Amino acid sequence: MSKIAQDLTRFKAAIFDIDGVLSHQTVNMDPAGRPIRTTNVRDGYALAQCAKLGFTVGIITGGKGDQIELRFEPLGIKHLYLWANDKLPCLRDFCAKTGIAPEDIIYCGDDIPDLPVMREVGLAVCPSDAAPEVKEIAHYISPVIGGEGVARDILEQVLKAQGKWIKSSEAYGW
Repeated sequence: MSKIAQDLTRFKAAIFDIDGVLSHQTVNMDPAGRPIRTTNVRDGYALAQCAKLGFTVGIITGGKGDQIELRFEPLGIKHLYLWANDKLPCLRDFCAKTGIAPEDIIYCGDDIPDLPVMREVGLAVCPSDAAPEVKEIAHYISPVIGGEGVARDILEQVLKAQGKWIKSSEAYGW
């Protein structure tokens, strides 16, 4: 049974922010000033399963750097929007490219730049340590903090509701 109080069978895509959602709010820097993000392996597994099962996943982030593409493209995520100062045009581009309507999309964000997209989609979600303004409009607040399995929490519930979670031998591998 899902903890999310919506019919999850109707959703066709999920989009995630990175910093504060797929990675922790604190980002270390290397000596050259480039961010060193850590991501949750179980999030990675759930994202990869979605790609295998045809559930579309995207990322819209203000972040930049080759490490983002190096982490998420091998998982099957084809819709990566980096350096997104205004995330709403990215959502509209995602919808145009995929043919998926905003009401059929889940968006997970944690801070003020995520608010416009969260207001446009069918299901707005956030980690438990999101900004108060984000929590105010979220349809679901995950009990998980950013960087520690928020995507897994959400995507596992969606795939279970859609009858796709661990339904083939492919589920046991990456």
